[in-house]
Amino acid sequence: MVEEEVNVDVEIKSPASKFHMFIGRLQHLPKATRYVQGCDLLEGNWGKTCFGLDGEARLSKDRIEAIDFEKKVIQWRVLEGPLKTQYNSILKTMKLSPNQGGPGSMVVNWNVKYERIDHEKVAHPERLLQFLVEVTKEVDGYLLSEE
Repeated sequence: MVEEEVNVDVEIKSPASKFHMFIGRLQHLPKATRYVQGCDLLEGNWGKTCFGLDGEARLSKDRIEAIDFEKKVIQWRVLEGPLKTQYNSILKTMKLSPNQGGPGSMVVNWNVKYERIDHEKVAHPERLLQFLVEVTKEVDGYLLSEE
């Protein structure tokens, strides 16, 4: 099988230091976005997430693969859930970096590496990318409202 990848950048206005919610406060994620209904701690790592996609609730079990606080990077591997019926593997990477367009603003880059089970029947994970964009925007808005 062939590993493929897709990327998307999302500009945020909240400081990178506050955007650590994805890393350190995942239990608060359901308060920040309508797309995530719950997030449970499994075996010492945040991993089981109930989320809404296309109007229906879905359950996903992810494992944090790597965290680099200095480089502001975190990776999650999807272990179980509806995405695993279409993809052999999915690795989501979120990286924060300064936006070249203006002082103080940041860019969240989402990279999704995946391996489709069937290249003819399974599409690229565009809906997953759109989900990540929407969650990022809503979390950004939530963090800005906390100031």
